[in-house]
Amino acid sequence: MARSLTAASLTALALLAACGRSEQEPVEAQRFSLEAARRVPPEPLLSPDTKAAAWTVTADGQAIDFGLAGETPMMTLACDLGATPARLRIVRHVTGRPGAKALFPVIGNGTISRFRLDAMLHEGEWRWEGALPAGDPLLDVFTGPRELEATLPGGGSLQIAGSRIPGEFVTWCRAGGRVQQAEAAEKAADAGAPAQPSSAQPGP
Repeated sequence: MARSLTAASLTALALLAACGRSEQEPVEAQRFSLEAARRVPPEPLLSPDTKAAAWTVTADGQAIDFGLAGETPMMTLACDLGATPARLRIVRHVTGRPGAKALFPVIGNGTISRFRLDAMLHEGEWRWEGALPAGDPLLDVFTGPRELEATLPGGGSLQIAGSRIPGEFVTWCRAGGRVQQAEAAEKAADAGAPAQPSSAQPGP
């Protein structure tokens, strides 16, 4: 008799527990895009070959791209002179999970800077972006002529050969310098000819 009562009690407790679970508040749903999720690389990316990559000024003169000629840039530095103070945006062209955040360390010129980046959608491209005032000391890592190493967790490392262009661009963004002069000087040096002065004016 005691054994049957015990079994009945256990059965009743199990039913009560099940009822209790069914009355719990549902977990809050989270919205996400299946299309965006499909674009997220399932595994960490290998570091790209950057031996032939270089900095170039964009057509509007408001940004510089690092990458291979004719291909999607690997990294971009863009200046927003319409902001007060001017802001510089760092873009790493690697697909990121929507809403994700990362620290993007850049090493070079005797310093290391860690930039906070967010995965953002821009003109159909999920990419990593971060922006800060052009005068921020973190950007000093770009102002020297030495080689740089920029590493995005899961997105590989960029080995960037020494160049005066990023330093000139940051200076231009901060105080109206002419990054076009630095690019012209490097092209002339590669061709073995003296650089011609640039007549391009800084952006608005």
